[in-house]
Amino acid sequence: MEEETRTVFGKYEIGRLLGKGTFAKVYYARHIATGESVAIKILKKEQVRKEGMMEQIKREISVMRLVRHPNVVELKEVMATKTKIFFVMEYVGGGELFAKVSRGKLKEDVARKYFQQLISAVDFCHSRGVSHRDLKPENLLLDENENLKISDFGLSALPEQLRHDGLLHTQCGTPAYVAPEVLRKKGYDGSRADIWSCGVILYALLAGFLPFRNENLMSMYTKVLRAEFQFPPWFSAEPRRLISKILVADPDRRATIPAIMRVPWFQKGFSRPFAFQLEQPVPEKAGDKELQKPELASPTTKSSSPKFFNAFEFITSMSSGFDLSGLFESKRKTGSMFTSKCSATAIVSKIETVARGLNFKVGNEKGFKIRLQGPSEGRKGRLTVTAEVFEVAAEVSVVELSKNSGDTLEYAKFCEEDVRPSLKDIVWTWQGENIGGGYGGESQEHVISNAA
Repeated sequence: MEEETRTVFGKYEIGRLLGKGTFAKVYYARHIATGESVAIKILKKEQVRKEGMMEQIKREISVMRLVRHPNVVELKEVMATKTKIFFVMEYVGGGELFAKVSRGKLKEDVARKYFQQLISAVDFCHSRGVSHRDLKPENLLLDENENLKISDFGLSALPEQLRHDGLLHTQCGTPAYVAPEVLRKKGYDGSRADIWSCGVILYALLAGFLPFRNENLMSMYTKVLRAEFQFPPWFSAEPRRLISKILVADPDRRATIPAIMRVPWFQKGFSRPFAFQLEQPVPEKAGDKELQKPELASPTTKSSSPKFFNAFEFITSMSSGFDLSGLFESKRKTGSMFTSKCSATAIVSKIETVARGLNFKVGNEKGFKIRLQGPSEGRKGRLTVTAEVFEVAAEVSVVELSKNSGDTLEYAKFCEEDVRPSLKDIVWTWQGENIGGGYGGESQEHVISNAA
């Protein structure tokens, strides 16, 4: 390897180049301690900043942490130096599904298996509020057991990207797989657009070529907008009917995933895989309550663990050594922040005790979040502070204190003279202090890699 070092933080041994894109290189790597094979995507910080990819990188990490599913490539950890960002991902060694399709049509039972795994994974992504927006055989990998894995969430969308009309408006995707409503530029439902792409993929698996193809791009778009395509003679009746219900130009009339899963042809040999237990909270859609799968969490049960703190938020806020603040703009309120190796329950209990000792009123909010109200009115009203605990890893939590109301100078004095001395027995490090050396002798870089 010419540009990169042979190891990453002394933890991964870098091997051959797997792929190269406009903004990143992906290498095969091996975990030195365990021998596990992984893929590491390396991005140069300066190029990411120059190309204005800050939000896309943040979104891709957030999405991949949310969609932990057997048929989605797993993001294992995120690491960073002053010049580079490293995505450590599950290594999927069977190549792209595209390679199989490019050799010709697949047998119906093989195509059905891949389609079942694709729909199962896409359904899970949608349940977490994630739309992929670039589903195509090139982004579908196969492992050594011929199981499908969705990759490349660089164009994916989260609920916060919806506009006031509840729709997405960014035109993106690959022309041959993009849904008609995306081309119309009037807003679209990302999940329904994904279903269209799944229909195109199923057609390609069974046919060996695409349903919408033309050397002239505008002519192809015209066919997509009208959903004009023909079946080759070898298609059996059942997949014909299914694809005809998916490749419908009107998204409101297009088959939904539950409807697809009820089709007898789809159900043959299908067993829904068990999704990995998630630590992260489910994202909210605008105006909706949390979207929670009944088997993953009960809406009536209080959370037993704190919110998961996004790895890059942690790097940005806590790591003065790496200082990615110029790369990722924080949208969090200005406040004081510290890390702790105590449990979330112990942290909350300690903060409550300290607050009451200072005659602050304590109110519990949802999850591991408490509201503290000062004993007297100041120049700019009563000081109120929120303290919230976020989980970074099993052994590390981040605690953020933020001022909701009151005088800023009074808040600063409260933090420096009252909070810091009183919490010193549970604090590992305050924001901006050096983290290295306090985590079993590990370097700051290694702490961040574990935190991710």
